[in-house]
Amino acid sequence: MSKRKGGTGRDLSLRTTATAAVEVLPKASGGGVVEAFSFGDPEPVSRIQLLDYVESMFNGRWYEPPLPWDGLASAFRASPHHGSAIFLKRNLLKAMFVPHPRLSSATFGAMALDFLVFGNAYVEQPRAFTGRPLELQHALAKYTRRGQEPGRYFFVRGWLQEHEFPAGSLFHLREDDVNQEIYGLPEYISALQSAWLNEAATMFRRKYYANGSHAGFILYLSDAQVSTADADALREALKGAKGPGNFRNLFLHAPGGKAEGLKLIPVSEVAAKDDFAAIKNVSKDDVLAAHRVPPGLLGIVPTNAGGFGNAPDALAVFVDNEIVPLMQRFRELNDWAGEELVRFNVPARPTKPA
Repeated sequence: MSKRKGGTGRDLSLRTTATAAVEVLPKASGGGVVEAFSFGDPEPVSRIQLLDYVESMFNGRWYEPPLPWDGLASAFRASPHHGSAIFLKRNLLKAMFVPHPRLSSATFGAMALDFLVFGNAYVEQPRAFTGRPLELQHALAKYTRRGQEPGRYFFVRGWLQEHEFPAGSLFHLREDDVNQEIYGLPEYISALQSAWLNEAATMFRRKYYANGSHAGFILYLSDAQVSTADADALREALKGAKGPGNFRNLFLHAPGGKAEGLKLIPVSEVAAKDDFAAIKNVSKDDVLAAHRVPPGLLGIVPTNAGGFGNAPDALAVFVDNEIVPLMQRFRELNDWAGEELVRFNVPARPTKPA
């Protein structure tokens, strides 16, 4: 938090300036006051400051991750397209995986999900008293940290809650990063802002409807012909329009009144002025481009007349370009284990009749 001379500083990286629930503003002329209100709480500017992390810092025992894994875990469900694209890749990998006595389908599925979300995946090799290797166990990437010495890893769930794995018992699969070689980073980092924009647009619309502004209006009465008693009667009639019979009509008689003396200003007009649909579509396209997933495979309904093309052909190309390279990455476990634990059964592409 920075401080300036002559006043208190504000931490602009964490929260926007708070707006009072009700503000009383002086009138420009005449007596009385004008009241303005706002709804909602101050929102964080960003949950992850990506540029604040440039390397993996060593704290004396292990290296800290280059990005906060808690932020990546929460962003996993920020956008439906972001989470769905990751689950699609995981499901395809798991469907083609051939289970092994030492590597179950559940362990591989958890390992694949960690790799796609965090860019890191870990499995532990426990051994019997005789030294015989037992079934591999999944270690959560969110809490696993790498030590300074090669083959040294820690499981850190919180302050003073750490467990050191036996030396050389943990396999680490990492996605490549151009800034450091300690931890991997997922491929979708560039699309996180779009995923959060999609989430922010949805949350704003939810708060808008929860506040009731979509059904509200402002009744602006400025006609001098309407007395205070008439205004009170109109107010009571509006209050009585709630509940049963809330669609009844109201009648106001003001002889000699002005044409603009009574105005009905719907608050819901703001819905037509925001770019909710455009924001959702643009952010969706950014996320799908980062994951390189055909939209037809995620159940997205096409808006154009041509559609998304043939779904089986799109799936076959997606498997060849995205899933098969991922399979090759997971086969790195075989070299570490000295045995073919990771095997896949890739279905043959159906041939088209001549």
